Amino acid sequence: MKKTILSLAFVAALMTSCKNNDTAAEATAETVDTAAVAVDSAATTVDTAAVAVDSAAAAAAPATEEVKK
Repeated sequence: MKKTILSLAFVAALMTSCKNNDTAAEATAETVDTAAVAVDSAATTVDTAAVAVDSAAAAAAPATEEVKK
């Protein structure tokens, strides 16, 4: 009887330990997902800024050529 109770307590401790590891892994995965979203947002911002710079450069090109003449 004593061995059975100790065995059950050991199994319960292992299950609790594994459950805590799963929770930590899920939290880490959520953090990684959040970081990936932040990087995607930053990339979109940089792309938008690059388009604005390209547009400004395209608009300035004719004016630059007129000054050279």
